[in-house]
Amino acid sequence: MRIPAEFRLDTDRVSISRNEWGDLVIHPLRAARGVALLDALRALGEADEAFVAPLDAERASSQPMQERDAL
Repeated sequence: MRIPAEFRLDTDRVSISRNEWGDLVIHPLRAARGVALLDALRALGEADEAFVAPLDAERASSQPMQERDAL
């Protein structure tokens, strides 16, 4: 459906209903940005655990830092 430019909505999804007089009412639906963000953060957390675990193991097995004279 083509909508005049002055009535266009900044969204990809809408809900269309009829009111008691039979007029069509268009409501923009918000993007599920929160869900996508949470999914990305969860994936990042899983990647971090897989990345950090070997680094922690390597650090635990490495020799302690040596004391040096000041320059």
